[in-house]
Amino acid sequence: MKKILIAVAVVGSLAGAYVAQAQDATKKCMGCHDMDKKKVGPAFKDVAKKYKGNNEASGMVIAKMKDGKGHPKVAGTDAELKAAVDAALAAK
Repeated sequence: MKKILIAVAVVGSLAGAYVAQAQDATKKCMGCHDMDKKKVGPAFKDVAKKYKGNNEASGMVIAKMKDGKGHPKVAGTDAELKAAVDAALAAK
């Protein structure tokens, strides 16, 4: 029982860290993007709609962000970029 509780605590803390990282990274994106309306860049809901059902979307968008092709270059760790992109692709 003790092992199960420890495992649940570890998974919970990792999930909490991932959510915090996603929120932090997404805040940086909000200068050019909005959830539901176009700013400098497209709305997250429009990006999510464009890539809906595409299993390779996250990697494609991250590559654009890192390479500066179709999106201004973004500095950040792979984990930060993935968290931000996954949050944007989950927009409804």
